[in-house]
Amino acid sequence: MFETSELSPEKLANLGLSLQKAGYIAFKADPFKTEELTVLDSLKADYDDTGKSPGKRLQAVFYRLWEQDKEGYTDFNLYYRYKMEKVISHFKEKLN
Repeated sequence: MFETSELSPEKLANLGLSLQKAGYIAFKADPFKTEELTVLDSLKADYDDTGKSPGKRLQAVFYRLWEQDKEGYTDFNLYYRYKMEKVISHFKEKLN
């Protein structure tokens, strides 16, 4: 746990926009100098999480399948639930 001085509403909003993102935190007892802030601003996190999660990928595949053959479903969300239930049931049957 660490504490900071009170954040302005603008800084608090910017912090909120950074949730679930990679980045850096810098600690220093004294205020940062201009040169140090420039170095900190130039840092880039070598982390790329822009790809889809496995769940989102599966959903996209189901959507493409639904586009090709709706199997009687006019609503994709219902089709998706049906397909997911089939996948879940398939693997549940494999449980002891």
